[in-house]
Amino acid sequence: MGNSILWQPSEDFIFNSRMYDFLSHVAENYNLPENSYQAVYKWSIHNIDAFWAEVWDYCGIVASVPYEQVVDNELKMPGAKWFSGARLNFAENLLRKRDNSRALIFYGENSVRKEFTYSELYDEVRKLAAGLKRLGVVKGDRIAAFMPNMPETVIGMLAATSIGAIWSSTSPDFGTKGVYDRFSQIQPKIIFAADGYFYKGKSFDTQDKLKEILVGLPSIEHVILTDYTGHIDLKSVSNAMAWSDVVKETEDALEFEQLPFDHPLYIMYSSGTTGLPKSIVHSAGGTLIQHLKELILHSDIQSGQTVFYYTTCGWMMWNWFVSALATGATLVLYDGNPFYPRPDALLRMADELKLSFFGTSAKYIASLEAEGVIPKEISDFPKLKVIASTGSPLTDESFDYVYRDWKKNVQLSSIAGGTDIISCFMLGNPTLPVYKSEIQCRGLGMAVECYDDNGKSILNEQGELICRKAFPSMPIYFWNDKSGERYFNAYFKHFPGVWRHGDNISISDHGGVSIFGRSDATLNPQGVRIGTAEIYGVVESMEEIEDSVVIGKKEDGDEKVVLFVKLKLGASFTEELVKKIKTNIKVNCSPRHVPAIVIEVPDIPYTINGKKVEVAIKQIVHGQTVKNRDALANPESLEFYYDILN
Repeated sequence: MGNSILWQPSEDFIFNSRMYDFLSHVAENYNLPENSYQAVYKWSIHNIDAFWAEVWDYCGIVASVPYEQVVDNELKMPGAKWFSGARLNFAENLLRKRDNSRALIFYGENSVRKEFTYSELYDEVRKLAAGLKRLGVVKGDRIAAFMPNMPETVIGMLAATSIGAIWSSTSPDFGTKGVYDRFSQIQPKIIFAADGYFYKGKSFDTQDKLKEILVGLPSIEHVILTDYTGHIDLKSVSNAMAWSDVVKETEDALEFEQLPFDHPLYIMYSSGTTGLPKSIVHSAGGTLIQHLKELILHSDIQSGQTVFYYTTCGWMMWNWFVSALATGATLVLYDGNPFYPRPDALLRMADELKLSFFGTSAKYIASLEAEGVIPKEISDFPKLKVIASTGSPLTDESFDYVYRDWKKNVQLSSIAGGTDIISCFMLGNPTLPVYKSEIQCRGLGMAVECYDDNGKSILNEQGELICRKAFPSMPIYFWNDKSGERYFNAYFKHFPGVWRHGDNISISDHGGVSIFGRSDATLNPQGVRIGTAEIYGVVESMEEIEDSVVIGKKEDGDEKVVLFVKLKLGASFTEELVKKIKTNIKVNCSPRHVPAIVIEVPDIPYTINGKKVEVAIKQIVHGQTVKNRDALANPESLEFYYDILN
């Protein structure tokens, strides 16, 4: 693992960024010795009230009634109350731009393409909001979406939240049980759905799946169906109406319901594989101000730019990305396979649209390299300023690949946080260098530290990601958790009074952060903490290995490291290969990282959002039941791991 500098922002890059402007403003107003990021970061976590007040003003939060107090107690976790007295509407903040510049560009693979200006987007939201009101939607109602990542999903969310309804979405690639396990907990009044979706050039009808889901959702009064693939069948779905029948021409004005800062906005779901997903409720104001801080300052997204994030509506990155409408940028939505009709499909789209910001997953970048794609042979991507990556830790090899084969002068912005906070703890920064294997910085106002097992703050060592002060995008509560016990146990039980996120990290002297995987997947041979990402970085750089997953198997009071590998086509699993794997891990990591056992498997399990599922394999190996298999993209892959070590 190295920490060499791979990219240094130029003076122009720094001075033209909104982050630099904000740092200069804060340094001048609060007499800081310098307008460096580290100085302002330190100030932001010691002056929580003043910092978030500055973000409110700088990002131009639209509110009909001003706030009386920023936060009642920054050390109260859970339960800190933010921006009390303020009245605002989330959708109004995202729809502040209403001109004829492009708001949305949509690609349904190579089958469908649509565009909406900001003026057209506003008008569609206006008409749909009127339709929802006619159907009896009022503030506090839950509105569900079983939808592809398409304009109608964005319009549906904005119309629902303009009324003060609570939005919750999943994508059509979820299994029936996965959707039911989520929506049955929140009893939605209305569900949005499409007739199907496109994937690898084929259309898939999801109406039968929708009918199965509806059987378990008696609270649904109306189903609003969008004709996307041309196979809409209103008669076969009970209580169904066409999108076009709800979005009728009307003179009704769009009225934005003015609500408290902590009014519920989104219900998100943990993607774990143990039990029913947690139903995490996020506030309108907290989501808004945190997203704007991250999009405007850390991601430097500005009006007039064209920006993209490859995501589905079942991943929090969809919610995060859609908030970029508030910046006035043009958002590119993509539904379908990112490698269709060819592996460089999204790169050719990025070149055609002159993207400034390209967001994706670590897995996508690794897959591009595995496919032999050399992006710089397509274009020099002159407008591309930021490549953002999340979902899992970015390997050293992927850092090298981006700067060697994609673009030298680009900010590679690895970001990390999660569904639990609908935002980031650590992310990019246009004023700082990019170090290999590191996320650039901790987010402004996020008092993130690395704790050892005794709750002591450490540097340059692996430990638990914690946050010692409250922040606006903390969940307001979990749905159906009246006592708050599930919420408390999820984050605050381990280290009282601080948020424990469940990631294994280290923080460097210069403030960069490395992630080594989930804490519950951390390996502990002979009591030494090892992050799984360290092993993946070595193993998956080998020419014979397509993918891998590593777990710890408890045995005789210790833990044995077990590595499962999926080989590339044509490679053979031999004693020589096992020896090579172990040697590479020993040389590049340490003797303690070397697996006791290496086993070939035909497939590696992933969640629908592209995260490896170490915990499910660990459960199988220890004789436990994997309950939430519908959270997996390939649940059948689990069958390979039963009895594999017996």
